[in-house]
Amino acid sequence: MKKSLLLIVGIATLMSCNSTPEGFTINGELRGEIPEGTNVFLKRINNNNQPEEVDTAMVSNGIFQFKGVSNTPELHYIFVDKLTGYTAIILENGTIDFTAQKDSLGFAEIKGTYQNDIFSNYLKKSRDLSLQAKSIQEDLQMAAANGSSEASVMALKDEMQELEEKYQGFEIEYIKNNPDALISALLLDRAMSTKTISSGELQTLYEALSQEIKDSRPGKRLMEGMEALKRSEENEKNTSVGATAPNFSGPNQNGENIALNELLGKATLIDFWAAWCRPCRAENPNIVAVYKKYHDKGLNVVGVSLDKTADAWKKAIADDGLEWNHISNIAYFNDPIAKMYNINAIPAAFLLDENGVIVAKNLRGSALEEKVAELLN
Repeated sequence: MKKSLLLIVGIATLMSCNSTPEGFTINGELRGEIPEGTNVFLKRINNNNQPEEVDTAMVSNGIFQFKGVSNTPELHYIFVDKLTGYTAIILENGTIDFTAQKDSLGFAEIKGTYQNDIFSNYLKKSRDLSLQAKSIQEDLQMAAANGSSEASVMALKDEMQELEEKYQGFEIEYIKNNPDALISALLLDRAMSTKTISSGELQTLYEALSQEIKDSRPGKRLMEGMEALKRSEENEKNTSVGATAPNFSGPNQNGENIALNELLGKATLIDFWAAWCRPCRAENPNIVAVYKKYHDKGLNVVGVSLDKTADAWKKAIADDGLEWNHISNIAYFNDPIAKMYNINAIPAAFLLDENGVIVAKNLRGSALEEKVAELLN
C-alpha cells in the first residue's frame, strides 16, 4: 500500500512538473520612488495599428501584477502612469518576471518564459551593435569638426557600412537559429516592409518558422504581407514597359461601365489622379494641351480617379476641362484598378501604343508630348 501511494505521488509530481501553464502571471517590480496606487498599463497594438489597453494594475510597495491567459505568444507593452518610456514584453502563459528602474523602462529586465528569454537575448545583442554604431557616428562627427583627412573619414564610413551589413546578417541568423521565437516573425515582418531581403529568402525563412509562430498574430500578418507582396510583384511585372496593359473597366461620371480595351487609340494615356491631389491638378493643363493637339491624330486619354467623393471628382473634371473618358470607383487607394497597376502614389501615368503595349510610364510636361508625337509620327 505504501509503495502504491509513493507511486501515485511520484506520477502526480511528474505530471505537475511537465504540465503546460494554463495562464500567465507578470510579477513586476519598479525600483525608485513610485507613489502608491500608481497605474501600470498593459497594452497591445490592435488591427488598426493603434495602442489598445488590455489590463491595468496598481503599484503597491513598488510591486504590481498582471494575470490572464494568452492563447498564442504576442507582443505587448507595459506603460507606467506619469513615467516616460515603456517596455516591450511577450505575453505567453507562464510566470514572467519584470524588473525596471523608474527612469529607464526601456531597459527593464524580463525573464522567466521561453519567448521572453529569447527576446531579451536578442535585445542585448542588438543594443551592443547599436552602441558600436553610436560610437562610430560620434567619431565621424568629431572627424568632421576637427577637419580630419578624407581618408580617415572614408575609413569610418566604411566601418559603419560593414557594421550595417553585420547587423542585417545578425538578424537573419537570429531568425534562422530561432524558428520558434516570436521575435523571428517580427524581424521578418520588418525585413519584408523595408525590402531588405528578397521575396525568395523571405519565403524560405517563413516556411522554417514553427507552426505556433505562424499561427500567432505577427505570423498571420506576415503571411498576409507575403501574399500581398507576391500580388504586387506580379502586378509590377504585368505593368512594366513592354507588357500589354491589363484591361480594366469601371463606372464613368454617368454610372455607365466603360473598359480600357474599348477606348484605345493610336496612343493612349492612362492617367491616375484625384481632385485632392495638387501635383495632379498642376499637371492637368499640360495633359489638356497635349490632348487637344493630338486627339484628332489618334491620342486618347483615360482618367482613373482615386477620389473619395463623386462630387469632388466631377467638379474637378469640369473645373480643369478634362474632356476625355473617366473612370472612378470612389475608393481612394483601395481602387481595384489602382491595385492592379500597383499605384501607391499619384500622379501616375502609363502611355500605350495602338496595341495596348506600355511604352512609357510617368511622363510629364514636354516629355509626354514628345513621346506622343513619336507614337503618332
